[in-house]
Amino acid sequence: MAILGGASVLPLKFYPFVAAAVAAEVAWYAARRRPYPWSETATSVAVLLMRIPMKLVLAGVVAPVAWYAWTHRIATVPLDRWWGLTLLFAGEEFCYYWGHRLGHEVRWVWASHSVHHSPTALHLASAFRLGVTEVLSCGWLVYVPLYFLGFNPVAVAAMLALNLFYQFWLHTEAVGTLGPLEWVLNTPAHHRVHHASNPEYLDRNYGGVVIVWDRLFSTFGQASPDAPLTYGLAHVAPSANPLVVCLREWTAMARDVARAQGVRARLRQLFGRPGDSLSARGASLRQDVP
Repeated sequence: MAILGGASVLPLKFYPFVAAAVAAEVAWYAARRRPYPWSETATSVAVLLMRIPMKLVLAGVVAPVAWYAWTHRIATVPLDRWWGLTLLFAGEEFCYYWGHRLGHEVRWVWASHSVHHSPTALHLASAFRLGVTEVLSCGWLVYVPLYFLGFNPVAVAAMLALNLFYQFWLHTEAVGTLGPLEWVLNTPAHHRVHHASNPEYLDRNYGGVVIVWDRLFSTFGQASPDAPLTYGLAHVAPSANPLVVCLREWTAMARDVARAQGVRARLRQLFGRPGDSLSARGASLRQDVP
């Protein structure tokens, strides 16, 4: 399994599992006489195909940075010891949490991550829909401290790949709550809240495999029966065009920077919270007009 900076390549043996899981979910939809979101799945697959060349670009940018940090490390964490692997898992999960959180709280990073939140139905194929501009949004930089601390970049990459593969099954409504496991693991129930666009659910549950960091840093959220989950991007009309899906937030950001007055206001449009952007405020005002 090869991965650098979030650009993962699964071994061929995993793809039959993915296909079988999607087929089982289609059957689950049919058994409940719910229409399966075929159009959104097609868009997600198209985005997945667009990511293939960008993975190579990302690897070409990240590899030299990772190698430089690794060759200037302050220690070497032994990965043939249980405690070294435990530290690797904890460190990768910690960095993933903060990278994911930055993807929601910093507009420049959100421009890429917003692609993943664009489906209006949460199903397994939603996991395929990831941004194609990761090399530009620079979320991969959160892992660089691990290399300086002494974690081999290849090992970090493998752990991140396992993290992302674990999250595949979180993108479904077919799995309910999992009892005591909900306290420690990131589960489909937690991830459904993460994908919800209801105001009360925004910016919650950033964890990868575990939900521990969310509980520690007060970003944990649970679904309420009084507020059914709504998916998709707030104040943004859904699109089936993969190019629109992948590039519209960058386009909106460029437009807002041009409209902003002054250096500070322009920087806010680039690196402020996505919800504070001119585009978001304008969309909110339009929705308030009767």
